[in-house]
Amino acid sequence: MTGFFRVGASASSGYDIAWSLALLGAGHLVGLSVGMAMLTGLVISWGIAVPILTSMQPAAHGVALAAHTLAIWRTQVRFIGAGAIAVAAVYTLATLARPVLGGLVATLVASRTASSGNDRDRDLAPGWIVALTAVCLVIAAWLAFTFAKSTSLAPSAVPLTLIAVPFVLIGGFLIAGICGYMAGLIGASNSPISGVGILSVVLCASAFVIAVPPTPETRPALVACALFITAIVFACATISNDNLQDLKTGQLVGASPMRQQIALIVGVAAGASVIPSVLNLLAKAYGFAGAANVGVVAPNPLPAPQATLISALAQGVIGGNLDWKMLGIGALVGVGLILLDTTLGAMKKLRIPPLAVGIGIYLPMSATFAVVVGAVLSHWYDGRARRMPNPARAERLGTLVASGLIVGESLWGVINAGLIVGFSKDAPIGLVPEEFAPAPWLGLFGFVGVIVWLYGWMLRRSAKAR
Repeated sequence: MTGFFRVGASASSGYDIAWSLALLGAGHLVGLSVGMAMLTGLVISWGIAVPILTSMQPAAHGVALAAHTLAIWRTQVRFIGAGAIAVAAVYTLATLARPVLGGLVATLVASRTASSGNDRDRDLAPGWIVALTAVCLVIAAWLAFTFAKSTSLAPSAVPLTLIAVPFVLIGGFLIAGICGYMAGLIGASNSPISGVGILSVVLCASAFVIAVPPTPETRPALVACALFITAIVFACATISNDNLQDLKTGQLVGASPMRQQIALIVGVAAGASVIPSVLNLLAKAYGFAGAANVGVVAPNPLPAPQATLISALAQGVIGGNLDWKMLGIGALVGVGLILLDTTLGAMKKLRIPPLAVGIGIYLPMSATFAVVVGAVLSHWYDGRARRMPNPARAERLGTLVASGLIVGESLWGVINAGLIVGFSKDAPIGLVPEEFAPAPWLGLFGFVGVIVWLYGWMLRRSAKAR
């Protein structure tokens, strides 16, 4: 459901609501605090920033209201969110530096207790950690050199590689430590990966510009190279999210950290062998926004809003046309949000995480609205669950169902992509033609019906449990 409207004489705003069970499940998991923070971001973005900027920059003659409003949000408002996230990420890095370093020291100390016979306190030996790190850095260096060598940056492949390797080592370690710590503490859904990713791409692109001044011929390749190296750092962050949650679960059930770490290394290798084929399938079926999308079957590419913003930041830094004014405004907003969140915490009130507010500003409303709805439903359900005969079981049931919504929709997306490619049709199981007018409303009623039934079923099951 999408619409745009006038606000006063020259200002405008809009809405874009998508009903996703996966995003609703994510909202249930992150909880009310993050959900309200994302709602705050939506209000700042579409209720304040977009109307102000559209009134200051009226649409040119002949430009549609929707196109002008979206252009203002895409080229300016999103960077306010990026600035807010960057400041919040720096604040998060500063506050978590001590526990992350403490965890590293504890790991080194625990690695010396191998002879105690207590597997619950034993990690991989430092020698193995160093050896595996060296192997990964060699692979990263080879990938960076090969990538640069295949472009117009071939004469500068060596200096770019010499920058990329320490950036991956230091940046990957810091980002993995911070994101992993947060994932182990409060869950991967609240990991600050977006914030540290924004910092990473800006730092990486800036370092490349200093080492290899861009020219019109090398600028696209330099952007691609910066995104390629940042992708390696992003991989470190996402893997740390999963691994730290697994290790936390293992600690709760008395597993051996060393054995878990070996299994996780195997899991990373297995995932790396499967993920490319899945991404290729999605690219053939849907394509991605901003890509060439040659030979794609479905007409509407996957939006990939975070990737789009990261790409825009790299292009802005290397092209010298980054909107620093909007980033600066976002940084000021981020400082204000940090002060607000700290004040609310001191008052024992519901906190508003600054990172989540920034995400609500720069992500499209279609990617955040269902999260807000899921967070509100989660708060309501948890209140009912606390009055059940077995509150802990009721809350776990809600977590399991929300996780199932995320996994189920994700799997269906891949299966549907396979059907699209296999049948060469953008809607291989469509029951009605595309122009069928009641379709959006039927989808909305179906979505609401499923949610009502699902939460009702959980409450009935919880009421019977003892």
